Amino acid sequence: MKNFLLRLSRAIDDVNRWIGKAAAWAIVVDILVSTLNALSRHMFGITSNGWLELQWYLFGAVFMLCGAWTLQDNEHVRIDVLSSRFSKRTREIIDIFGHLFFLFPFVAVMIWLSASYFWKAFLSGDASPNEGGLLLWPAKGLIFLGFLQLGLQWLSELIKGAFRLRDLYAPARENVSQ
Repeated sequence: MKNFLLRLSRAIDDVNRWIGKAAAWAIVVDILVSTLNALSRHMFGITSNGWLELQWYLFGAVFMLCGAWTLQDNEHVRIDVLSSRFSKRTREIIDIFGHLFFLFPFVAVMIWLSASYFWKAFLSGDASPNEGGLLLWPAKGLIFLGFLQLGLQWLSELIKGAFRLRDLYAPARENVSQ
């Protein structure tokens, strides 16, 4: 069972790292779109709602699809001033507690809500009300996908944390032969 859980955790980490690194390139695309949009507006007087919306979609994609990778690399926000004063074991217990009682409920609710939000938008062919605007349902799908990734990364972090805690808790055995 241990090997299965660790392989599962490693697979989740690999997929989320790959998606995060790929999505991070959307920042470069976003910069190019933004630059071309500004140049076309100032030099030629041409504006496009589609280009403006694409900028927001790309930014949203980076934000949603890199969240799990951020959690995996332990780059998320925490209060280091406090946690640095605790032992490794105490920090691990706090992380597991936080994952179970704060991160999991939030992610579970967001997966549930964003799934129906996306599905309704997809079925209706939800599109921007702006002239020349883009379809909205793909952006709404990114919300669902990002929280699904975060939920899987939660599972991976819980697995790794439980094994680290077990290794940290193994106290020295007392001599019971006396």
